Amino acid sequence: MIDWQRLWYGGSPWAPLLTPAAGLYRTLTGLRRFAYRSGLAHVHRLPVPVVVVGNLTAGGTGKTPLTIWLADFLRAAGLAPGIVTRGYGGRARHWPQQVRPDADPCMVGDEAVLLARRTGRPVVAGPDRVAAAHALLDTEPCKVILADDGLQHYRLGRDIEIAVVDGVRRYGNGRCLPAGPLRERPERLREVDFVVVNGGPALGGELPMHLDAGEARNLVDGRIAPLTSFRGTGGVHAVAGIGDPTRFFATLERAGLTLVRHPFPDHHPYRAADLDFADERPVLMTEKDAVKCERYARPHHWTVPVTAVPDPRLGEALLTRIRSAHAG
Repeated sequence: MIDWQRLWYGGSPWAPLLTPAAGLYRTLTGLRRFAYRSGLAHVHRLPVPVVVVGNLTAGGTGKTPLTIWLADFLRAAGLAPGIVTRGYGGRARHWPQQVRPDADPCMVGDEAVLLARRTGRPVVAGPDRVAAAHALLDTEPCKVILADDGLQHYRLGRDIEIAVVDGVRRYGNGRCLPAGPLRERPERLREVDFVVVNGGPALGGELPMHLDAGEARNLVDGRIAPLTSFRGTGGVHAVAGIGDPTRFFATLERAGLTLVRHPFPDHHPYRAADLDFADERPVLMTEKDAVKCERYARPHHWTVPVTAVPDPRLGEALLTRIRSAHAG
């Protein structure tokens, strides 16, 4: 099996062999974008403002935590947001799907369930974001729609684009898929409204963001414990099936924990055996993993939530643009 993370971010010598495929990918995505920009392909506009949150690279950059923050921020501003998302990994036969906090992540996707739980806002999942958005508006009085991971879904018209960049890994080897992690060339960022950098330095007009880890929550009885309480326990098992597991591991290590690392692929379909480490040391995992692992949970299994903390200027500027879109 190809280790894509090492290939894209670790300077693997095999990346040049995929350069022809990357060139074809870049050409096809460029033609697709041209078709929508030129009117050859139809862009569907909605009766409410649409805010797209996405990135240029495959894998996690912090889009979902930022989407959760945006939903909370817009709700506090009285704008009643709704959320549409891909439902990646969901095995539902029919799409779009209304997503409730108690929905089965195997059917609608782990991120969709996490968004519904953390925001308390209506969420609709589906590969076709236009259909998902219409399903959302048909059932909920939303004043603005947040499209999670929708930067490249050009059929869905948008009023505001927010691109999230990993401030540490940036664009990896700078190649397009499959030779590198890029879905689009970095020049695409010149066209978005906001570039938010998760960790690492913000450059030029970029806005910084970081993720704050909260207290751990037990998956069996819901009790809460500070991360510091896991120090000196002989180490903990750290489980992460996200785009960049090292980010979660580093968060725990900054809290003074000694880890046994267990990285899994993004959106990993967990089984009970994946969490059986033959001892009773605490197992700490991300929230995205937890929504799939609750059915296998034992008393020593915990989840660690993270909260996005973006530059305050993002919220102020976003409200100005949304209200302008409303007025238009």
